[in-house]
Amino acid sequence: MKTLVIEDDRRIAAFLDRGLSAEGYRVTVELDGRDGLERARSGEFELVILDRMLPYVDGLEIARLLREEHSPAMILMLTAKDSLRDKVEGLRGGADDYLTKPFAFEELLARLHALKRRHAAPDVESELHIGGLMLDPQSRRVSRAGRDISLTPREFELLRFLMTNAGKVVSRERLLNGVWDYGYDPGTKIVDVYVRYLRAKIDLPGEPSLIQTVRGVGYMIGKTRREDL
Repeated sequence: MKTLVIEDDRRIAAFLDRGLSAEGYRVTVELDGRDGLERARSGEFELVILDRMLPYVDGLEIARLLREEHSPAMILMLTAKDSLRDKVEGLRGGADDYLTKPFAFEELLARLHALKRRHAAPDVESELHIGGLMLDPQSRRVSRAGRDISLTPREFELLRFLMTNAGKVVSRERLLNGVWDYGYDPGTKIVDVYVRYLRAKIDLPGEPSLIQTVRGVGYMIGKTRREDL
C-alpha cells in the first residue's frame, strides 16, 4: 500500500518509515505541511499518516482540504493532543482515525488494518490457482496441496504479482517497480533473493519449481485458473 507519512519529528518519521516498510507498505516521508499537502494532492497515495502540528500548514487543515477535494485516501492523524475535543475536531476535520502520541507500533498496525477493512473495495479479487497453489488476496491466505504457507508481506506481494501475470515473463525491473516501488534498478539482487525465499516455501519436494527463471530477463509462473486444480 502506497503510504505518505507527513511528520516533522525526524525521529518519529524514521521510525514509521522503517516499521511500515518492514510490513510491506511503500512509504514516502514529508517533513512539513506544505510539501506534505502537495504530495498528498498527487492522488498516488492510498494512506496518509498525518501529524496534527506541522510547519507551514497544520494537519487539520491538510485533512480538511483533502476531503474538500474528494481525496479517497485513508487518513490516520497522529497528535500529542489527547483531549476529547481535539479528537472530535480531528475526526470531523476529515481524519478516519486518530492516534495519540506516544503510541505502540502494534496499535498503529491494528488501526491501519481496521481502516483497510472499513475501506475495502466492494469488488472482491478472485482467488488465484496454479499447480495446486492457491493465493487468496482477500484473506491473504496461501496454500498448496492442502498445506497452509506462511509468507512475509513482501513475499506475498511478489507471489501475487507473478500469479496475476501468469504465463507472462516478468522482468526484474517490473518486479522492482510493482513490488518494491523502485523506479530504477538499485543494483541489488533483492528480486532473486526473494524468489529463492518463495521457492523454498511453495515448491514441492522432487518437483520442478513453479517459478521459472528466464535468463537475462526475469521470472514467469504458469497460467492461472479461477477454479481449483
